[in-house]
Amino acid sequence: MHRRSAAGRPPSRRLLRPLAVAAALVVSVAACTTTGPGTDSSASGDGPQRVTLQLQWSTQGQFAGYLAAVDQGFYAKRGLEVQIKEGGVDIVPQTVLAQGQADYAIAWVPKALASREQGAAITDVAQIFQRSGTYQVAFADKGITSAADLRGKRVGNWGFGNEFELFAGMTAAGLTPARDVTLVQQQFDMEALLSGEIDAAQAMSYNEYAQVLEARNPATGQLYTPADFSVINWNDTGTAMLQDAIWASTERLSDPGYEDTTTRFIAASIEGWAYCRDNVESCRDIVVKAGSTLGASHQLWQVNEVNKLIWPSPAAGAGTIVPAAWEQTVRVARTAVNADGQTVLTRDPDPEAFTNTYVERAIGLLKADGVDVVGAGYAPTTVTLNPGGS
Repeated sequence: MHRRSAAGRPPSRRLLRPLAVAAALVVSVAACTTTGPGTDSSASGDGPQRVTLQLQWSTQGQFAGYLAAVDQGFYAKRGLEVQIKEGGVDIVPQTVLAQGQADYAIAWVPKALASREQGAAITDVAQIFQRSGTYQVAFADKGITSAADLRGKRVGNWGFGNEFELFAGMTAAGLTPARDVTLVQQQFDMEALLSGEIDAAQAMSYNEYAQVLEARNPATGQLYTPADFSVINWNDTGTAMLQDAIWASTERLSDPGYEDTTTRFIAASIEGWAYCRDNVESCRDIVVKAGSTLGASHQLWQVNEVNKLIWPSPAAGAGTIVPAAWEQTVRVARTAVNADGQTVLTRDPDPEAFTNTYVERAIGLLKADGVDVVGAGYAPTTVTLNPGGS
């Protein structure tokens, strides 16, 4: 997805992000011989424009909207032939974009801003996830219902830039993380929590949290239920950071052809997410068909939970970058200190770090076509998880 495993540490059995995928998967509207990114960003000839999108991780429900836009022909409708490239353990999507190896990339805002601070000329052009999906999960009997309750506990975190919401939350609760808790390097699964090695584990709402609900409670022989756990949601503490966004090349946005392509790409992508909002099971099937290695019930959970991070969208429409959420992300990125004493950012990003120009144009196109870009009446579905997510 968006994380990298610890160097030299073998992946565990429950790691749901295959490390050997690299860029193995390529999904396109039609089979063809492709040219390099950036060569087809303006209309030319009679065929569709070829565009490359770099994902953060392997095929899963986190990216269902883009896969649906391919499957349902939304990109084709906008005159685009989109090639979707999987991420992997050694792939940093914003770097791939900055180096000209993709036309667009999906990346978390703080990580992309850190790359921008280091010289990557990239711009957030559509903020797809409006809310953070990061949790800290504990067994209910541990009595951990807030960041303050982590005092004296063994607290797992992934590191690699995924820990800053947790550290900001603990700091806001009056804890000094390096002194008041025992920090444990957590693998990308929930086994350490389930075995009792740690008291609270980092989890994504759409992935690792489902893992504990797919596991059997040895005391009952049945699957665990949400009542068996407590969850700290960083959206509730004021330390959440913006996550999945569509990033474009800052320099190429001065080219009218790339600007037009960006508008149409965003419009089709948002229409894909609107389709997944209204057709959860269909999008589960699209993800499975695209080559996901995860189980069907786990993928249905993912699509449903990711929808909660997108819908309802701001009144201006899906993908809109809300200044208050952006400013909170920057504040946490500049002030939250991890166990190494590091912050994500050392200075405020420049004004070109984000723009609503293209998403506003895209929303105009979608409204003209009668697409619901807000989802004010959105309600999540109920998902029944199977053992192991099958």
